[in-house]
Amino acid sequence: MKNMKADPIDKSAADDWWQRGVIYQIYPRSFLDTNGDGVGDLAGITARLDHVAALGVDAVWIAPFFVSPMADFGYDVADHCQVAPMFGTMADFDALLQAAHARGLRVLIDLVISHTSERHAWFAESRASRDNPKANWYVWADARADGGPPNNWLSLFGGSAWTWDTRRCQYYLHNFLASQPDLNFHHEEVQQAVLDIVRFWLDRGVDGFRLDTANFYFHDLALRDNPALGAGGQTVGVPPTNPYSYQDHVYDKSRPENLAFLERLRRLVDTRPGTAMIGEIGPDRDPAATTAAYTARGRRLHMAYAFSLLGDTFSAPNIRRVVGQFEQAIGDGWPSWAMSNHDVMRVVSRWQLAEHADRAAPLLLALLLSLRGTACIYQGEELGLPEAEIPFELLQDPYGRQFWPEFPGRDGCRTPMPWSADALHAGFSVATPWLPVPQAHVQRAVSLQAGDPASVLSRVQRFVHWRRTQPALQLGGIRFIEHVPAPLLCLERTLPGSTLRAVFNLGAHPMSVALPDALDFAPLDGHGFAGQLQDATLLLPGFEAFFGRRDEPSEAGA
Repeated sequence: MKNMKADPIDKSAADDWWQRGVIYQIYPRSFLDTNGDGVGDLAGITARLDHVAALGVDAVWIAPFFVSPMADFGYDVADHCQVAPMFGTMADFDALLQAAHARGLRVLIDLVISHTSERHAWFAESRASRDNPKANWYVWADARADGGPPNNWLSLFGGSAWTWDTRRCQYYLHNFLASQPDLNFHHEEVQQAVLDIVRFWLDRGVDGFRLDTANFYFHDLALRDNPALGAGGQTVGVPPTNPYSYQDHVYDKSRPENLAFLERLRRLVDTRPGTAMIGEIGPDRDPAATTAAYTARGRRLHMAYAFSLLGDTFSAPNIRRVVGQFEQAIGDGWPSWAMSNHDVMRVVSRWQLAEHADRAAPLLLALLLSLRGTACIYQGEELGLPEAEIPFELLQDPYGRQFWPEFPGRDGCRTPMPWSADALHAGFSVATPWLPVPQAHVQRAVSLQAGDPASVLSRVQRFVHWRRTQPALQLGGIRFIEHVPAPLLCLERTLPGSTLRAVFNLGAHPMSVALPDALDFAPLDGHGFAGQLQDATLLLPGFEAFFGRRDEPSEAGA
């Protein structure tokens, strides 16, 4: 499909593009390798920006490409202001930024600031003694009288969140790997150092940031134990085999002190018109309330996403419930929605739809793009890729190796993009890739789908471009129509003057439903879905949708 939006980015004035737009997530290790080392790089992203622009999205979010020992594949940063050699150079990043802007694409980079790598110069100085200039830049605590860690806090990646350091004879906090020590945001110098990093990348010309684990910045200064939930507890976004769910994490994250720092961060970002921040609400006890607090309009983050649609439950009632809870809590905040990303099983496999991927994948993305909020599409989602099965001997993810085999980790969603079915390693690299390219992905390569109007890729392109012509889908209020039989999901998006109704058949079999006001909604076309209105009855084949519009009196509100 021809790229329908190639206007260069105008950053001269404030622009709420993020409310109307769609974000495409790129995992650089797995996008395209141009230097033959089996790992994707920044030049590879630049080389495939036409593919991204053709989707009709507004921005790319690029996962970390900074200097790192790669214990957690870039989420353990050793230098926030340098490009890791495996990904290229700063000149490569500048070229990527320029090429993206020339195609009308904004660039958001992944900012990992709750923790660093243990190899960061800050941590090397901090652990050297208890009285050096950076001694309090990380979270240090004395042992209990029996030598144990100071409290019961757990790492998301398994075991205690505390590791003993023989240099200082103290424990340091790490919410993830022991090689990812947590920064102490209670220390003013740490906050200022982080703001300096943000300023560095704003000066470079980036259009914003995705904030990794944005609710993990602060901890309870009193180091109080988290209350127990027991084996029956379950934290959204955490596998049930992980004892992390046995605690109510009220003291080690999502602390109220975080709000003031987010306001400082927002004030800095607002000095650059058109920039935006999207925060990740890591596994949280009340993701809707946290998202609402973190996105209070004009004060903190522009938008935030939680793991609420990244879980295993797939049903129309569950989607209504989850989105309804957010709508009830969000107030004047702004949510972001995703069904796939680099941390969870790919959606067509997670929701057991892989055998129907050709039909289900376009429908799921159409549903995602019909919710109120900013949608994030993960690379390969536009191809309907299923989860890859990675044998243990090839597994790279430390999270997966820790909880194998019940939880195989995150490598299955991180495998290389299949560009060409006829090329070695599906055109990703001339060398053996860091993760294998499964044959099931080769069969869904871009080269096979690009010229087929019935392919997942073509249908996703069609819908994303069509959405750009529908203001109600971008900014309208949302409500769900109750008493519609499952697996149908019916929602309406309303702006003054019109209401757009969308009805999705989330099942494989044809469905029909009679709605009393069905004839009030004139069918819309151009979106690529086959739902039809016959008299007052909607006819929906399996994994299809209907879109219609009703004109409203001008005084009707959203």
